[in-house]
Amino acid sequence: MPSTSPPRPRWPSSRWSPCLPPASSTSPPSRSPAPSRWCAASTSRRPARKSATTGDPPTTLADHLDRPVTLVAGGRERWRRAISRYLVEAEGLRAQEEQRGELPLGARSGLLDAEAAGALVDRLAPVELVREAVDGAALDLGWRGADSYVGRFDALAAEVRRRLDAGRCELVLSRQEHRVAELAAEQGLDPVAAEEEPAATPLRSGSLVTVHGDLSQGISADAAGLDVITDAELFGTLKRRGSRLARGARRVESTSARGARRASAGAAGREAFVIPFQPGDLVVHQDHGIGRFIEMRTVADDGGEHEYMTVEYAEGDKLYVPVAHLDRVDRYVGGAEGRPHLSRLGGGDWERTKRRVKERTEEVARELLALYSRRESTQATPVPPDGAWQHELEASFPYVETPDQEMVLEEIKRDMESSRPMDRVVAGDVGFGKTEVALRAAFKAAADGRQVAVLVPTTVLAQQHYSTFCSRLAPFPITVRQLSRFCTPDEITDALAGLRSGGVDIVIGTHRLISKDVEFRNLGLVIIDEEQRFGVLQKERFKQLRVAVDVLSLSATPIPRTLHMSLAGIRDLSVIQTPPEERQPIKTFVTAHEDGLIREVITRELARGGQVYYVHNRVRGIEREADHLKELLPGVRIEVGHGQMPERSLAQVMQRFMDGEVDVLVCTTIIESGLDIPNANTIVVNDAQRLGLAQLYQLRGRVGRAGQRAYAYILYPPSKSLTERADKRLEVIGDLQDLGAGFRLALRDLEIRGAGNLLGEEQHGEIAAVGLELYNHLLRDAVTRLQGKAVVESPAQVTVSLPLAAHLPPSYVSDERLRLRCYQDLAAAATEAELDTRGRGLADRFGPPPAPALALLLTLRVRLLAAAAGALGVERDGEAVVIRLPNGHGLDLPAVAAQFRGMSTSPTRLRVPTARRPGEAQWEDVLVRVLRELGRLERIRQRAAS
Repeated sequence: MPSTSPPRPRWPSSRWSPCLPPASSTSPPSRSPAPSRWCAASTSRRPARKSATTGDPPTTLADHLDRPVTLVAGGRERWRRAISRYLVEAEGLRAQEEQRGELPLGARSGLLDAEAAGALVDRLAPVELVREAVDGAALDLGWRGADSYVGRFDALAAEVRRRLDAGRCELVLSRQEHRVAELAAEQGLDPVAAEEEPAATPLRSGSLVTVHGDLSQGISADAAGLDVITDAELFGTLKRRGSRLARGARRVESTSARGARRASAGAAGREAFVIPFQPGDLVVHQDHGIGRFIEMRTVADDGGEHEYMTVEYAEGDKLYVPVAHLDRVDRYVGGAEGRPHLSRLGGGDWERTKRRVKERTEEVARELLALYSRRESTQATPVPPDGAWQHELEASFPYVETPDQEMVLEEIKRDMESSRPMDRVVAGDVGFGKTEVALRAAFKAAADGRQVAVLVPTTVLAQQHYSTFCSRLAPFPITVRQLSRFCTPDEITDALAGLRSGGVDIVIGTHRLISKDVEFRNLGLVIIDEEQRFGVLQKERFKQLRVAVDVLSLSATPIPRTLHMSLAGIRDLSVIQTPPEERQPIKTFVTAHEDGLIREVITRELARGGQVYYVHNRVRGIEREADHLKELLPGVRIEVGHGQMPERSLAQVMQRFMDGEVDVLVCTTIIESGLDIPNANTIVVNDAQRLGLAQLYQLRGRVGRAGQRAYAYILYPPSKSLTERADKRLEVIGDLQDLGAGFRLALRDLEIRGAGNLLGEEQHGEIAAVGLELYNHLLRDAVTRLQGKAVVESPAQVTVSLPLAAHLPPSYVSDERLRLRCYQDLAAAATEAELDTRGRGLADRFGPPPAPALALLLTLRVRLLAAAAGALGVERDGEAVVIRLPNGHGLDLPAVAAQFRGMSTSPTRLRVPTARRPGEAQWEDVLVRVLRELGRLERIRQRAAS
């Protein structure tokens, strides 16, 4: 139903107009007068300085240095020109603020003038590096740039041997020193790894040393007999620098830590789709039904303080859920058609509903298993393990891989090296590295003589991928071609002939690629980028390919059907949840369209050397919109790009934008898929109410890829009433600002559009009855049973009550929503290894856990161990903790008790006393050891029974 007025602006922390960044800032200043901003300009931090309202010059960074420094400048005149340009732009912005009345009366500029700034550079930078001497004062260091050996590792190895024989020292400085060592060993070279502190490593004549690090370019110093070789000479690229902490952690990661990381991967898919909830949201408790989340409540008892989630049910009844059991609670997602009735606590209605849905999921599971049984029974020829070429390609990646990328690549390679055709979905947020994963998989197949087809939804994305693949694969004998509107008829004819003859190894294309005239000689891998963007007819063609070849599907916002088929275990799922080390969340503002705002947004981005996307998704009128922007921003290079332009014209515009020759690209949603232009870090979306939620999310993901703060301005007409659905879409895109929100967005999209639209009416009623997450849980269990496997019960069914205050104190995690998310994350751990990993993550984010947080981790560990032992509960009883087991458990409890001091037993109980004598182990340690022993005996009993 249409709303009667436009929605209020939704600011991250303020209801005023959006903030705008200064030229080099990472966060925007307020558009309203900000007292704190001007206090900074008028208040001195150094006793020697007076108020900035006096005639004294402004304080600069140089005034805060503890001792004199020498700045080594790479081009002093270039510095002066940049300062001059910056001051002109700053004066223009100051004039705009004065005109709007946003600048306090009498406020002085906080900047030095051009003369003072130039003098400061001269004073701080007496040393200047130049390539050619300009006067007699220059000192020739005798250094020259190192030669490039990209793609010619054999030639480099021969040259290194010659230099070593001549007594020179060869120093290899690389972000991938372990890979370099492997490549060197294959060439018969024996490099020496530098010590933990490289400065302590002696550089001797005739030695080859590898060091972890990077430089922009290698050097040869003949006088010193030293050559420095970097990633630039080896692979043509330089690894992006991450944080020192992250780099160190990655270098010393132990085998056990890597094992724990892989162990936690099994739950990554399920965890990725958890939607955090807030008071007022409908939630589903697996045992009690649909209720409304009211609040988090802390309750004190004899054992200390405990935090509970309060859920309201029908007739006002309330349920208090311990935080250790929050994995039994999910946000209700059932579709947009009305709100469900709250369940009644204690009644049988919920159990009857679950039984009905469970029966229906058995039928759906049979259909899904039949759909994929042919693929399961098909035999494929395995791809060989990685060779030297694969190592070289992976070492040339210009970024540091995230742990998730490495894990997903391991899974993909394991699939490709098996005798079963791969059908894997890689779900990862925009900019999280899915393209690199696809490129490595494509190269692995092509290096084995198999052809690869990469299907993409748009011509612009096809061109982007084509450029990326050609650039990365240039050193290797791999032929890459493109099939799209950007190709000439001759290029298409040549590509089709190459596919038939086998001369083309990798082809990247749009829908043109699945035409009937496209024939492959030896197709081995199909990569589908954004599978949800293709229609039913195209997917029928995909199904024909899937039986015989490996298939890899990529998506940032997978449609719910793909989600629940993957989560049900029908399709293999990999999740990239970890953002690149330097990627920051995109600051998003939802507000009404205003010319003054647009002018300032674009001016600020250009002032920091960036570029801007301006999305206007109506071809009719896009030229008029571009002309209006040119009037607002005289002198700014503005061009138009949309899908109805002639192919060559569109390709030329996009290339000029990629090359930095265009400041503002006024375009349609043709840019939404996969474009990677690091210098574009602001996007303005006009008439955003016309776009879908996934479209808005994909558009926002076009910026923020260079490691600096990016901004998205989602605009709607100021005088136009929005529909209820449009209002919800804008609210969601404003709320989901954190990295990795694409999965939650897919489920929120289901809420807005309705389950029937996306999953089919036959499943809609069942999902509405129990919620999507519980439906998927029941579907997973049904698939597992039909496959003849045992269904593992959730550890949350074990009751645990220890005499400890177990919670995350507000003094440790102050934000309630974040605290609730942490509870969900910890409670979702399915193994001890996962729990350990998540506990370390908690400490990394918030510091050493206090006693109540450690008690919570212990409670969760006890719950996991008790479930593995087949126990019903672990509960306090006076001065003891009692482990309860079911009747007929078959375990020798007296034998277990005999191993520990002070324990007593009954047929179904073990009592662990909490009072310990001096010198005895703590009762918590004893409890964990007892449960582990019971778990060991239970595993033996199960093996004997089977």
